[in-house]
Amino acid sequence: MTITRDGKDHAVVGKASATRKTSLYRLRLSGPLAEEDLRSYVVDRYLDRDGFATRSVDQDGIRGLLVTGTVAPGRADWCGLLEILTGQDVTEENRTAFGLLLVRTEAAIYGLTYGMGYLMIDPARIDPGFGIEFAIRCLDEDRITKVRRQLMDARGRTDENSVTSGEHIRGFGIEQFGEIVSQISGKIANVPLTFTKDRKRAAHITGSDRSVKLQLAGTSAGLLHDLKCIEEACARTSPLPELAFIAQVRPIDPKSDRAQCLDQHLDAALSSDDANRIALAVPGDCRERYEFAESFKVTLAGTSEVYDELDIGHLVDTVKSEPQGARLPSLRAGRIQMFEDEAGAEPLSRKVPADHWLTAEVSEEAVHYFYWQGQWYEIGAEYLATVESRIAELLSRPATVSLPPWTKSGTTEEEHDEGWYNKEIAKQDGYVLLDRDAVHTRRLRGGGLEIADAIGPSGQFICVKKAETSTAPLNHLFAQGRVAIETLRYDREAREKFLAKLEQLAPGHPVDGSFRTPILVFGILLKDGIPITVDSLFAFAKISLLHTATMLEGMGARLEIVSISRTRVSGMDA
Repeated sequence: MTITRDGKDHAVVGKASATRKTSLYRLRLSGPLAEEDLRSYVVDRYLDRDGFATRSVDQDGIRGLLVTGTVAPGRADWCGLLEILTGQDVTEENRTAFGLLLVRTEAAIYGLTYGMGYLMIDPARIDPGFGIEFAIRCLDEDRITKVRRQLMDARGRTDENSVTSGEHIRGFGIEQFGEIVSQISGKIANVPLTFTKDRKRAAHITGSDRSVKLQLAGTSAGLLHDLKCIEEACARTSPLPELAFIAQVRPIDPKSDRAQCLDQHLDAALSSDDANRIALAVPGDCRERYEFAESFKVTLAGTSEVYDELDIGHLVDTVKSEPQGARLPSLRAGRIQMFEDEAGAEPLSRKVPADHWLTAEVSEEAVHYFYWQGQWYEIGAEYLATVESRIAELLSRPATVSLPPWTKSGTTEEEHDEGWYNKEIAKQDGYVLLDRDAVHTRRLRGGGLEIADAIGPSGQFICVKKAETSTAPLNHLFAQGRVAIETLRYDREAREKFLAKLEQLAPGHPVDGSFRTPILVFGILLKDGIPITVDSLFAFAKISLLHTATMLEGMGARLEIVSISRTRVSGMDA
Protein backbone atom coordinates (compact mmCIF):
# COMPACT_ATOMS: atom_id res chain seq x y z
CA MET A 1 0.00 0.00 0.00
CA THR A 2 1.25 3.51 -0.79
CA ILE A 3 0.22 7.03 0.12
CA THR A 4 1.06 10.32 -1.59
CA ARG A 5 2.99 12.91 0.39
CA ASP A 6 4.78 15.99 -0.99
CA GLY A 7 3.99 14.79 -4.52
CA LYS A 8 5.71 11.44 -4.02
CA ASP A 9 4.45 7.93 -3.32
CA HIS A 10 5.51 6.41 -0.01
CA ALA A 11 5.10 2.80 1.04
CA VAL A 12 3.23 2.13 4.28
CA VAL A 13 5.01 -0.51 6.31
CA GLY A 14 3.29 -2.33 9.16
CA LYS A 15 1.73 -5.58 10.32
CA ALA A 16 -1.81 -6.29 9.18
CA SER A 17 -2.79 -7.12 12.75
CA ALA A 18 -1.40 -3.88 14.23
CA THR A 19 -3.77 -1.97 16.51
CA ARG A 20 -3.67 1.42 18.20
CA LYS A 21 -5.38 2.81 21.29
CA THR A 22 -7.99 5.19 19.89
CA SER A 23 -10.84 7.32 21.20
CA LEU A 24 -14.00 6.41 19.32
CA TYR A 25 -17.10 8.64 19.25
CA ARG A 26 -20.50 7.80 17.82
CA LEU A 27 -22.07 10.90 16.31
CA ARG A 28 -25.67 12.05 16.14
CA LEU A 29 -27.49 12.17 12.84
CA SER A 30 -29.46 15.21 11.72
CA GLY A 31 -31.10 13.41 8.78
CA PRO A 32 -30.73 10.26 6.67
CA LEU A 33 -27.34 8.62 7.26
CA ALA A 34 -26.34 8.54 3.59
CA GLU A 35 -27.06 12.27 3.19
CA GLU A 36 -25.09 13.54 6.18
CA ASP A 37 -22.42 16.11 5.30
CA LEU A 38 -19.42 14.94 7.30
CA ARG A 39 -18.00 18.47 7.37
CA SER A 40 -20.96 19.47 9.56
CA TYR A 41 -19.52 17.35 12.38
CA VAL A 42 -16.33 19.43 12.48
CA VAL A 43 -16.04 22.72 14.38
CA ASP A 44 -16.00 25.36 11.64
CA ARG A 45 -12.75 27.07 12.57
CA TYR A 46 -10.75 23.89 11.96
CA LEU A 47 -12.05 23.40 8.42
CA ASP A 48 -10.26 26.45 7.02
CA ARG A 49 -7.57 27.05 9.65
CA ASP A 50 -4.00 27.64 8.51
CA GLY A 51 -1.94 24.50 8.93
CA PHE A 52 -5.00 22.22 8.79
CA ALA A 53 -6.08 19.99 5.92
CA THR A 54 -9.52 18.50 5.23
CA ARG A 55 -9.69 15.56 2.79
CA SER A 56 -12.33 13.10 1.67
CA VAL A 57 -11.53 9.41 2.19
CA ASP A 58 -12.68 6.50 0.04
CA GLN A 59 -10.25 3.62 0.30
CA ASP A 60 -10.62 -0.13 0.87
CA GLY A 61 -14.16 0.29 2.19
CA ILE A 62 -13.38 3.25 4.45
CA ARG A 63 -15.61 6.15 3.43
CA GLY A 64 -15.28 9.34 5.37
CA LEU A 65 -13.43 12.58 6.06
CA LEU A 66 -9.92 13.19 7.40
CA VAL A 67 -8.99 16.42 9.21
CA THR A 68 -5.44 16.94 10.51
CA GLY A 69 -3.28 19.83 11.58
CA THR A 70 -0.81 21.24 14.07
CA VAL A 71 -1.14 24.32 16.25
CA ALA A 72 2.06 26.17 17.15
CA PRO A 73 1.03 29.29 19.10
CA GLY A 74 4.62 30.49 19.44
CA ARG A 75 6.87 31.04 22.43
CA ALA A 76 5.63 29.39 25.60
CA ASP A 77 4.50 31.93 28.19
CA TRP A 78 6.78 30.48 30.89
CA CYS A 79 9.94 31.26 28.91
CA GLY A 80 10.10 34.82 30.21
CA LEU A 81 9.83 33.66 33.82
CA LEU A 82 12.69 31.19 33.40
CA GLU A 83 14.83 33.89 31.77
CA ILE A 84 14.27 36.14 34.78
CA LEU A 85 15.00 33.34 37.26
CA THR A 86 18.11 31.99 35.49
CA GLY A 87 19.52 34.82 33.39
CA GLN A 88 19.56 32.43 30.43
CA ASP A 89 17.83 32.72 27.07
CA VAL A 90 14.80 30.37 26.91
CA THR A 91 12.97 30.08 23.60
CA GLU A 92 10.64 27.10 23.45
CA GLU A 93 7.24 26.71 21.89
CA ASN A 94 4.22 24.47 22.40
CA ARG A 95 3.16 22.35 19.42
CA THR A 96 -0.12 20.46 19.49
CA ALA A 97 -1.19 17.94 16.83
CA PHE A 98 -4.81 17.26 15.88
CA GLY A 99 -6.16 14.21 14.04
CA LEU A 100 -9.81 13.31 13.28
CA LEU A 101 -11.09 10.58 10.98
CA LEU A 102 -14.84 10.50 10.38
CA VAL A 103 -16.06 7.12 9.14
CA ARG A 104 -19.51 6.35 7.73
CA THR A 105 -20.73 2.75 8.15
CA GLU A 106 -24.10 1.30 7.15
CA ALA A 107 -25.38 1.93 10.68
CA ALA A 108 -23.75 5.12 11.98
CA ILE A 109 -21.08 7.80 11.70
CA TYR A 110 -18.04 7.52 13.97
CA GLY A 111 -15.22 9.86 14.89
CA LEU A 112 -11.74 8.44 15.58
CA THR A 113 -9.52 11.00 17.30
CA TYR A 114 -5.77 11.30 17.77
CA GLY A 115 -3.79 13.84 19.78
CA MET A 116 -6.11 16.77 20.45
CA GLY A 117 -8.39 15.75 17.60
CA TYR A 118 -11.40 15.42 19.89
CA LEU A 119 -11.51 19.22 20.08
CA MET A 120 -12.44 19.34 16.39
CA ILE A 121 -15.73 17.44 16.84
CA ASP A 122 -18.80 19.63 17.26
CA PRO A 123 -19.79 18.65 20.84
CA ALA A 124 -23.51 18.96 20.02
CA ARG A 125 -23.13 16.10 17.53
CA ILE A 126 -21.60 13.60 20.00
CA ASP A 127 -23.88 10.76 21.15
CA PRO A 128 -23.54 10.92 24.96
CA GLY A 129 -24.88 7.43 25.62
CA PHE A 130 -22.56 5.48 23.34
CA GLY A 131 -19.57 4.70 25.57
CA ILE A 132 -21.55 3.44 28.55
CA GLU A 133 -24.04 1.63 26.28
CA PHE A 134 -21.21 -0.42 24.76
CA ALA A 135 -19.33 -1.01 28.02
CA ILE A 136 -22.21 -2.42 30.06
CA ARG A 137 -22.97 -4.93 27.32
CA CYS A 138 -19.52 -6.43 27.01
CA LEU A 139 -17.39 -5.81 30.12
CA ASP A 140 -16.40 -8.78 32.24
CA GLU A 141 -18.01 -7.86 35.58
CA ASP A 142 -15.19 -9.65 37.43
CA ARG A 143 -12.46 -7.64 35.70
CA ILE A 144 -13.44 -3.99 36.16
CA THR A 145 -10.42 -1.71 36.63
CA LYS A 146 -11.90 1.78 37.05
CA VAL A 147 -15.25 3.41 37.77
CA ARG A 148 -16.01 7.12 37.72
CA ARG A 149 -19.41 8.26 38.88
CA GLN A 150 -21.21 11.55 39.23
CA LEU A 151 -23.18 12.08 42.41
CA MET A 152 -26.64 13.44 41.61
CA ASP A 153 -26.72 16.16 44.23
CA ALA A 154 -26.14 19.89 44.20
CA ARG A 155 -22.42 19.51 44.77
CA GLY A 156 -21.97 17.79 41.42
CA ARG A 157 -19.25 15.70 43.08
CA THR A 158 -17.29 13.16 41.03
CA ASP A 159 -15.67 10.07 42.57
CA GLU A 160 -13.21 7.74 40.87
CA ASN A 161 -11.81 4.39 42.04
CA SER A 162 -9.22 2.23 40.31
CA VAL A 163 -7.63 -1.18 40.78
CA THR A 164 -4.72 -2.37 38.66
CA SER A 165 -5.63 -6.03 38.25
CA GLY A 166 -9.40 -5.66 38.07
CA GLU A 167 -12.14 -6.86 40.40
CA HIS A 168 -15.88 -7.46 40.50
CA ILE A 169 -18.11 -4.45 39.97
CA ARG A 170 -19.50 -4.87 43.50
CA GLY A 171 -16.03 -4.22 44.90
CA PHE A 172 -16.22 -0.57 43.87
CA GLY A 173 -18.95 0.21 46.41
CA ILE A 174 -21.22 1.93 43.93
CA GLU A 175 -24.47 3.13 45.43
CA GLN A 176 -27.19 1.84 43.14
CA PHE A 177 -29.07 5.10 43.55
CA GLY A 178 -28.13 8.72 43.20
CA GLU A 179 -25.18 8.13 40.91
CA ILE A 180 -24.56 8.33 37.18
CA VAL A 181 -21.68 6.09 36.15
CA SER A 182 -19.91 8.33 33.64
CA GLN A 183 -16.85 6.17 33.00
CA ILE A 184 -16.10 2.49 33.44
CA SER A 185 -12.99 0.55 32.42
CA GLY A 186 -12.10 -3.12 32.30
CA LYS A 187 -11.57 -6.23 30.22
CA ILE A 188 -14.26 -7.17 27.72
CA ALA A 189 -15.65 -10.57 26.80
CA ASN A 190 -17.48 -11.95 23.75
CA VAL A 191 -16.46 -9.17 21.36
CA PRO A 192 -14.04 -10.52 18.69
CA LEU A 193 -12.02 -7.36 18.08
CA THR A 194 -8.88 -7.45 15.95
CA PHE A 195 -6.81 -6.89 19.08
CA THR A 196 -7.94 -10.19 20.60
CA LYS A 197 -7.07 -12.35 17.58
CA ASP A 198 -4.19 -14.73 18.26
CA ARG A 199 -3.78 -13.23 21.73
CA LYS A 200 -4.26 -14.80 25.14
CA ARG A 201 -5.12 -11.54 26.90
CA ALA A 202 -8.48 -9.82 26.69
CA ALA A 203 -8.97 -6.36 25.25
CA HIS A 204 -9.19 -3.47 27.72
CA ILE A 205 -11.65 -0.64 27.08
CA THR A 206 -12.79 2.56 28.76
CA GLY A 207 -16.39 3.52 28.12
CA SER A 208 -17.38 7.05 29.09
CA ASP A 209 -20.38 9.30 28.67
CA ARG A 210 -18.72 10.64 25.51
CA SER A 211 -16.62 7.94 23.89
CA VAL A 212 -14.98 4.52 24.00
CA LYS A 213 -11.22 4.24 24.26
CA LEU A 214 -9.93 0.92 22.94
CA GLN A 215 -7.47 -0.78 20.62
CA LEU A 216 -8.73 -0.50 17.03
CA ALA A 217 -7.26 -2.16 13.97
CA GLY A 218 -4.67 -0.37 11.87
CA THR A 219 -5.99 -1.63 8.52
CA SER A 220 -9.11 -0.65 6.62
CA ALA A 221 -10.61 -4.14 6.71
CA GLY A 222 -9.72 -4.59 10.35
CA LEU A 223 -11.22 -1.24 11.34
CA LEU A 224 -14.49 -1.98 9.57
CA HIS A 225 -14.56 -5.38 11.28
CA ASP A 226 -14.02 -3.78 14.71
CA LEU A 227 -16.74 -1.18 14.15
CA LYS A 228 -19.18 -3.93 13.13
CA CYS A 229 -18.34 -5.89 16.31
CA ILE A 230 -19.02 -2.76 18.39
CA GLU A 231 -22.32 -2.17 16.63
CA GLU A 232 -23.40 -5.78 17.24
CA ALA A 233 -22.57 -5.44 20.95
CA CYS A 234 -24.57 -2.20 21.24
CA ALA A 235 -27.52 -3.89 19.53
CA ARG A 236 -27.86 -6.43 22.35
CA THR A 237 -31.24 -5.80 23.95
CA SER A 238 -30.09 -5.84 27.57
CA PRO A 239 -26.94 -4.96 29.50
CA LEU A 240 -25.19 -7.62 31.55
CA PRO A 241 -27.15 -8.45 34.75
CA GLU A 242 -24.42 -7.24 37.13
CA LEU A 243 -24.21 -3.93 35.25
CA ALA A 244 -27.92 -3.42 34.60
CA PHE A 245 -28.29 -0.90 37.44
CA ILE A 246 -26.11 1.53 35.46
CA ALA A 247 -28.80 1.63 32.76
CA GLN A 248 -31.52 2.62 35.24
CA VAL A 249 -30.58 6.22 34.52
CA ARG A 250 -31.43 6.47 30.81
CA PRO A 251 -30.64 9.30 28.36
CA ILE A 252 -33.61 10.82 26.52
CA ASP A 253 -33.49 11.54 22.80
CA PRO A 254 -32.90 15.32 22.65
CA LYS A 255 -35.21 15.59 19.62
CA SER A 256 -38.11 13.83 21.31
CA ASP A 257 -41.31 15.58 22.44
CA ARG A 258 -40.43 14.61 26.02
CA ALA A 259 -37.07 16.39 25.84
CA GLN A 260 -38.69 19.48 24.32
CA CYS A 261 -41.24 19.59 27.15
CA LEU A 262 -38.49 19.24 29.75
CA ASP A 263 -36.57 22.05 28.09
CA GLN A 264 -39.58 24.29 28.63
CA HIS A 265 -39.72 23.35 32.32
CA LEU A 266 -36.03 24.15 32.78
CA ASP A 267 -36.31 27.41 30.86
CA ALA A 268 -39.10 28.52 33.19
CA ALA A 269 -37.13 27.42 36.27
CA LEU A 270 -34.21 29.64 35.26
CA SER A 271 -36.32 32.72 36.02
CA SER A 272 -38.28 31.54 39.05
CA ASP A 273 -37.83 30.42 42.63
CA ASP A 274 -37.23 26.92 41.26
CA ALA A 275 -33.75 28.07 40.26
CA ASN A 276 -32.60 26.65 43.60
CA ARG A 277 -33.13 23.24 42.00
CA ILE A 278 -30.29 24.05 39.61
CA ALA A 279 -26.65 23.52 40.54
CA LEU A 280 -23.16 23.60 39.06
CA ALA A 281 -21.60 20.37 37.73
CA VAL A 282 -18.25 19.87 35.98
CA PRO A 283 -18.64 18.45 32.43
CA GLY A 284 -16.96 15.18 31.53
CA ASP A 285 -14.57 16.87 29.09
CA CYS A 286 -13.27 19.12 31.87
CA ARG A 287 -13.08 16.80 34.88
CA GLU A 288 -9.52 15.58 34.50
CA ARG A 289 -8.13 19.14 34.18
CA TYR A 290 -10.64 20.96 36.39
CA GLU A 291 -8.43 20.93 39.49
CA PHE A 292 -5.70 22.75 37.55
CA ALA A 293 -7.99 25.56 36.36
CA GLU A 294 -7.06 29.02 37.63
CA SER A 295 -9.72 30.93 35.73
CA PHE A 296 -12.92 30.46 33.73
CA LYS A 297 -14.06 32.58 30.79
CA VAL A 298 -17.85 32.75 30.54
CA THR A 299 -19.21 34.03 27.22
CA LEU A 300 -22.95 34.32 27.64
CA ALA A 301 -25.79 36.56 26.44
CA GLY A 302 -23.44 38.86 24.54
CA THR A 303 -20.95 39.36 27.38
CA SER A 304 -17.65 37.77 28.37
CA GLU A 305 -16.34 37.62 31.92
CA VAL A 306 -13.33 35.88 33.48
CA TYR A 307 -13.81 34.43 36.98
CA ASP A 308 -11.25 32.84 39.28
CA GLU A 309 -13.99 30.49 40.50
CA LEU A 310 -17.17 29.43 38.74
CA ASP A 311 -20.53 29.63 40.48
CA ILE A 312 -24.01 28.64 39.31
CA GLY A 313 -25.10 32.23 39.91
CA HIS A 314 -22.81 33.39 37.10
CA LEU A 315 -24.98 31.40 34.71
CA VAL A 316 -28.49 31.73 36.12
CA ASP A 317 -28.32 35.44 36.91
CA THR A 318 -27.07 36.25 33.41
CA VAL A 319 -30.02 34.62 31.62
CA LYS A 320 -32.77 35.17 34.21
CA SER A 321 -34.05 38.33 32.53
CA GLU A 322 -34.14 36.77 29.04
CA PRO A 323 -37.63 36.30 27.48
CA GLN A 324 -39.50 33.07 28.11
CA GLY A 325 -38.16 30.32 25.89
CA ALA A 326 -34.83 32.10 25.34
CA ARG A 327 -33.04 31.36 28.62
CA LEU A 328 -32.00 27.75 28.02
CA PRO A 329 -31.11 28.42 24.35
CA SER A 330 -28.95 31.28 25.58
CA LEU A 331 -27.07 28.91 27.89
CA ARG A 332 -26.67 26.39 25.08
CA ALA A 333 -25.27 29.09 22.81
CA GLY A 334 -22.96 30.38 25.57
CA ARG A 335 -19.51 28.96 26.17
CA ILE A 336 -17.27 28.37 29.16
CA GLN A 337 -13.55 27.69 28.83
CA MET A 338 -11.04 26.76 31.51
CA PHE A 339 -7.57 28.31 31.67
CA GLU A 340 -4.49 27.31 33.61
CA ASP A 341 -3.55 30.92 34.33
CA GLU A 342 -5.42 33.68 36.15
CA ALA A 343 -5.43 36.01 33.14
CA GLY A 344 -7.30 33.55 30.92
CA ALA A 345 -4.53 33.30 28.32
CA GLU A 346 -3.55 29.62 28.48
CA PRO A 347 -6.48 27.33 27.52
CA LEU A 348 -6.97 24.20 29.58
CA SER A 349 -10.11 23.03 27.79
CA ARG A 350 -12.14 23.69 24.71
CA LYS A 351 -15.09 26.08 24.86
CA VAL A 352 -17.83 23.97 26.44
CA PRO A 353 -21.51 24.91 26.07
CA ALA A 354 -22.58 26.76 29.22
CA ASP A 355 -25.57 24.48 29.83
CA HIS A 356 -23.17 21.53 30.19
CA TRP A 357 -21.98 23.17 33.41
CA LEU A 358 -25.33 22.98 35.15
CA THR A 359 -27.42 20.16 36.52
CA ALA A 360 -31.14 20.37 37.27
CA GLU A 361 -34.14 18.21 38.11
CA VAL A 362 -37.74 18.17 36.96
CA SER A 363 -40.49 15.97 38.37
CA GLU A 364 -43.50 15.17 36.22
CA GLU A 365 -46.18 13.13 37.96
CA ALA A 366 -44.52 9.85 39.00
CA VAL A 367 -41.47 10.23 36.76
CA HIS A 368 -38.26 12.03 37.58
CA TYR A 369 -35.85 13.66 35.11
CA PHE A 370 -32.34 14.90 35.54
CA TYR A 371 -30.46 17.37 33.30
CA TRP A 372 -26.75 16.77 33.13
CA GLN A 373 -24.12 17.81 30.57
CA GLY A 374 -26.73 19.15 28.18
CA GLN A 375 -28.70 15.91 28.20
CA TRP A 376 -31.93 14.84 29.86
CA TYR A 377 -32.01 11.54 31.75
CA GLU A 378 -35.01 9.61 32.99
CA ILE A 379 -34.66 7.91 36.33
CA GLY A 380 -36.24 4.45 36.29
CA ALA A 381 -39.34 3.94 38.42
CA GLU A 382 -37.66 1.20 40.46
CA TYR A 383 -34.66 3.45 41.00
CA LEU A 384 -36.81 6.36 42.19
CA ALA A 385 -38.92 4.08 44.39
CA THR A 386 -35.78 2.86 46.14
CA VAL A 387 -34.65 6.41 46.84
CA GLU A 388 -38.02 7.51 48.18
CA SER A 389 -38.45 4.38 50.28
CA ARG A 390 -35.13 4.96 52.01
CA ILE A 391 -35.91 8.64 52.56
CA ALA A 392 -39.30 7.73 54.05
CA GLU A 393 -37.61 5.28 56.43
CA LEU A 394 -35.16 7.96 57.59
CA LEU A 395 -37.92 10.51 58.16
CA SER A 396 -40.08 8.04 60.08
CA ARG A 397 -37.47 7.43 62.77
CA PRO A 398 -38.62 8.81 66.13
CA ALA A 399 -36.58 11.75 67.36
CA THR A 400 -34.88 11.69 70.75
CA VAL A 401 -34.57 15.48 71.08
CA SER A 402 -36.93 18.46 71.14
CA LEU A 403 -36.31 21.50 68.98
CA PRO A 404 -38.09 24.81 69.70
CA PRO A 405 -39.93 26.81 67.00
CA TRP A 406 -37.80 29.11 64.84
CA THR A 407 -39.94 32.22 65.17
CA LYS A 408 -39.52 35.64 63.66
CA SER A 409 -38.75 38.77 65.63
CA GLY A 410 -41.86 40.31 67.19
CA THR A 411 -43.97 42.73 65.19
CA THR A 412 -41.16 43.55 62.75
CA GLU A 413 -41.18 39.98 61.41
CA GLU A 414 -37.38 40.14 61.01
CA GLU A 415 -35.61 36.81 60.63
CA HIS A 416 -33.72 35.43 63.63
CA ASP A 417 -30.32 34.07 62.62
CA GLU A 418 -28.93 30.63 63.31
CA GLY A 419 -26.93 31.82 66.33
CA TRP A 420 -30.14 32.98 68.02
CA TYR A 421 -31.85 29.69 67.31
CA ASN A 422 -29.02 27.57 68.71
CA LYS A 423 -29.24 29.53 71.95
CA GLU A 424 -32.97 28.75 72.07
CA ILE A 425 -32.14 25.04 71.83
CA ALA A 426 -29.64 25.33 74.67
CA LYS A 427 -32.23 26.97 76.99
CA GLN A 428 -33.85 23.54 77.40
CA ASP A 429 -32.83 21.40 80.37
CA GLY A 430 -29.91 19.10 79.59
CA TYR A 431 -28.98 20.79 76.29
CA VAL A 432 -25.56 22.39 75.77
CA LEU A 433 -24.66 25.16 73.32
CA LEU A 434 -21.64 24.42 71.09
CA ASP A 435 -22.30 26.86 68.24
CA ARG A 436 -19.06 28.51 67.02
CA ASP A 437 -17.05 26.60 69.65
CA ALA A 438 -14.61 24.72 67.41
CA VAL A 439 -12.13 21.97 68.24
CA HIS A 440 -8.57 22.55 66.97
CA THR A 441 -6.07 19.75 66.30
CA ARG A 442 -2.94 19.14 64.21
CA ARG A 443 -4.95 16.99 61.81
CA LEU A 444 -7.36 19.85 61.20
CA ARG A 445 -4.38 22.09 60.34
CA GLY A 446 -5.40 24.83 62.71
CA GLY A 447 -8.72 25.57 61.04
CA GLY A 448 -10.79 23.90 63.71
CA LEU A 449 -14.03 21.96 63.44
CA GLU A 450 -17.43 22.82 64.84
CA ILE A 451 -18.57 19.41 66.10
CA ALA A 452 -22.24 20.40 66.45
CA ASP A 453 -24.49 23.38 67.17
CA ALA A 454 -25.74 21.82 70.39
CA ILE A 455 -25.59 18.62 72.45
CA GLY A 456 -28.83 16.92 73.53
CA PRO A 457 -29.60 15.61 77.03
CA SER A 458 -28.37 12.08 76.19
CA GLY A 459 -25.36 13.17 74.20
CA GLN A 460 -27.09 13.63 70.84
CA PHE A 461 -25.16 15.77 68.36
CA ILE A 462 -27.55 18.40 66.97
CA CYS A 463 -26.69 20.20 63.73
CA VAL A 464 -29.11 22.87 62.51
CA LYS A 465 -29.62 24.61 59.19
CA LYS A 466 -32.19 26.85 57.52
CA ALA A 467 -32.83 25.92 53.86
CA GLU A 468 -35.70 28.13 52.75
CA THR A 469 -34.41 29.30 49.37
CA SER A 470 -31.61 26.94 48.32
CA THR A 471 -30.37 23.38 48.67
CA ALA A 472 -26.78 24.50 49.29
CA PRO A 473 -27.22 24.88 53.09
CA LEU A 474 -28.38 21.24 53.31
CA ASN A 475 -25.23 20.03 51.57
CA HIS A 476 -23.21 21.99 54.12
CA LEU A 477 -25.28 20.55 56.98
CA PHE A 478 -24.88 16.94 55.84
CA ALA A 479 -21.14 17.39 55.33
CA GLN A 480 -20.75 19.02 58.77
CA GLY A 481 -22.46 16.14 60.53
CA ARG A 482 -20.59 13.42 58.64
CA VAL A 483 -17.17 15.02 59.18
CA ALA A 484 -17.89 15.63 62.88
CA ILE A 485 -18.74 11.98 63.57
CA GLU A 486 -15.84 10.77 61.45
CA THR A 487 -13.42 13.06 63.32
CA LEU A 488 -14.62 11.99 66.77
CA ARG A 489 -14.38 8.31 65.77
CA TYR A 490 -10.91 8.39 64.23
CA ASP A 491 -9.02 11.42 65.58
CA ARG A 492 -7.94 10.76 69.17
CA GLU A 493 -6.70 14.32 69.76
CA ALA A 494 -10.00 15.80 68.56
CA ARG A 495 -11.97 13.36 70.71
CA GLU A 496 -10.01 14.22 73.85
CA LYS A 497 -10.22 17.98 73.26
CA PHE A 498 -13.96 17.78 72.59
CA LEU A 499 -14.64 15.82 75.78
CA ALA A 500 -12.54 18.29 77.78
CA LYS A 501 -14.45 21.22 76.28
CA LEU A 502 -17.81 19.59 77.06
CA GLU A 503 -16.72 18.90 80.64
CA GLN A 504 -15.98 22.61 81.06
CA LEU A 505 -19.32 23.64 79.59
CA ALA A 506 -21.47 20.99 81.31
CA PRO A 507 -19.63 18.96 83.97
CA GLY A 508 -20.84 15.37 84.15
CA HIS A 509 -22.87 15.51 80.94
CA PRO A 510 -23.83 11.91 79.97
CA VAL A 511 -22.20 11.83 76.54
CA ASP A 512 -20.75 8.46 75.51
CA GLY A 513 -17.01 9.14 75.25
CA SER A 514 -16.39 6.05 73.08
CA PHE A 515 -18.50 7.48 70.21
CA ARG A 516 -19.15 3.93 68.99
CA THR A 517 -22.91 4.47 68.54
CA PRO A 518 -23.48 8.25 68.49
CA ILE A 519 -26.82 9.84 67.57
CA LEU A 520 -26.64 12.64 65.02
CA VAL A 521 -29.68 14.91 64.62
CA PHE A 522 -30.23 17.14 61.61
CA GLY A 523 -32.65 19.95 62.49
CA ILE A 524 -33.91 21.53 59.26
CA LEU A 525 -36.10 24.59 58.69
CA LEU A 526 -37.69 24.55 55.23
CA LYS A 527 -39.60 27.45 53.69
CA ASP A 528 -42.44 28.64 55.96
CA GLY A 529 -41.55 25.86 58.39
CA ILE A 530 -43.24 23.14 56.31
CA PRO A 531 -42.56 19.55 57.40
CA ILE A 532 -39.76 17.57 55.77
CA THR A 533 -41.32 14.87 53.60
CA VAL A 534 -40.37 12.77 50.60
CA ASP A 535 -42.09 15.40 48.46
CA SER A 536 -40.74 18.55 50.12
CA LEU A 537 -37.12 17.45 49.67
CA PHE A 538 -36.04 17.46 46.05
CA ALA A 539 -33.64 15.03 44.39
CA PHE A 540 -30.35 16.78 45.07
CA ALA A 541 -31.05 16.93 48.80
CA LYS A 542 -32.45 13.37 48.90
CA ILE A 543 -29.40 11.87 47.26
CA SER A 544 -26.97 13.83 49.41
CA LEU A 545 -28.90 12.81 52.54
CA LEU A 546 -28.91 9.12 51.60
CA HIS A 547 -25.19 9.08 50.93
CA THR A 548 -24.56 10.78 54.27
CA ALA A 549 -26.83 8.28 56.04
CA THR A 550 -24.99 5.37 54.43
CA MET A 551 -21.60 6.68 55.56
CA LEU A 552 -22.87 7.38 59.08
CA GLU A 553 -24.33 3.89 59.40
CA GLY A 554 -20.97 2.50 58.37
CA MET A 555 -19.47 4.31 61.38
CA GLY A 556 -22.12 2.97 63.75
CA ALA A 557 -24.01 6.25 64.04
CA ARG A 558 -27.78 6.69 64.11
CA LEU A 559 -29.24 9.55 62.08
CA GLU A 560 -32.42 11.40 63.03
CA ILE A 561 -34.17 14.13 61.01
CA VAL A 562 -36.29 16.77 62.72
CA SER A 563 -38.44 19.32 60.88
CA ILE A 564 -38.16 22.69 62.60
CA SER A 565 -41.49 24.50 62.82
CA ARG A 566 -42.22 28.22 62.86
CA THR A 567 -44.90 27.83 65.53
CA ARG A 568 -44.41 24.72 67.69
CA VAL A 569 -41.88 22.44 69.35
CA SER A 570 -40.62 19.71 67.02
CA GLY A 571 -39.18 16.28 67.66
CA MET A 572 -39.60 14.16 70.78
CA ASP A 573 -42.24 16.35 72.41
CA ALA A 574 -44.11 17.28 69.24
